[in-house]
Amino acid sequence: MSEPADPGHQAHHAEPHAHADSTGHLVRMANSIGDFFGAYPDHDEALEGVASHIHKFWEPRMRRQLYAHLDGTAQGAGLSELVREAVSARRGDLQPRG
Repeated sequence: MSEPADPGHQAHHAEPHAHADSTGHLVRMANSIGDFFGAYPDHDEALEGVASHIHKFWEPRMRRQLYAHLDGTAQGAGLSELVREAVSARRGDLQPRG
């Protein structure tokens, strides 16, 4: 693997996109969870599985960022329908307070 031609320029350029990259990573993780539970034959069980997993294993900071993505100008762009439905239905349990 070769080094970037201008590592300083790349670091400077990547910094403003750190939040977007982090949100993109959360979207990919949420969709992976959705893909796993989406294989369940019972839709309600799949929704509960997604919501339960996010509640148990995601830090409040991550859940806040997920809801900010869902509610912001991006309107949850990239999130699967199953994930959208699960986090919307269980918002009261999943969204951190404060």
